[in-house]
Amino acid sequence: MIEGDKLYVNNINKSTDEFTVLGYGPSAKVNLSRRSCNCRKYDLVKLPCTHAMAALRLKHGDEDNTSIYNYSSPICSKESYLLAYLEPICAVPLESEWSMAWEYLEIYVLPLDFDPKLRRRKVKHVKGVLEPSRNKKRNKCSKCKRPGHKRITYNLNVR
Repeated sequence: MIEGDKLYVNNINKSTDEFTVLGYGPSAKVNLSRRSCNCRKYDLVKLPCTHAMAALRLKHGDEDNTSIYNYSSPICSKESYLLAYLEPICAVPLESEWSMAWEYLEIYVLPLDFDPKLRRRKVKHVKGVLEPSRNKKRNKCSKCKRPGHKRITYNLNVR
């Protein structure tokens, strides 16, 4: 909310739910009825971004801070948080304390077939019509600078 105080908010076409918010970065358009903003934070997180906070402050004023919670997702409310953690979450007991039926203990499960050689297939590059062909460089001798042999085999191929 504090960052929203530094932004300039303008009501578009005097409608009640569409606002243009100007600030340090690019301008953002906020629609409070659709719960959306150009910055996409309000759309994705479902909590009012700084642009939406500034628009809410212009629409409802400073005295009504509960209106912010009306424009956020119900999942983020205190009641849904308490409902989610109402039941105790029990940790898994030690393996020695597990109880299983005898018929499951006698079943032997084979491991999955796994071939470590399976990899992604290599695809050969097919040259296009306009793509230049690359000819292989032929080896040159570093002593005589002639192709066809190397420095190691220089004495054998010299005529």
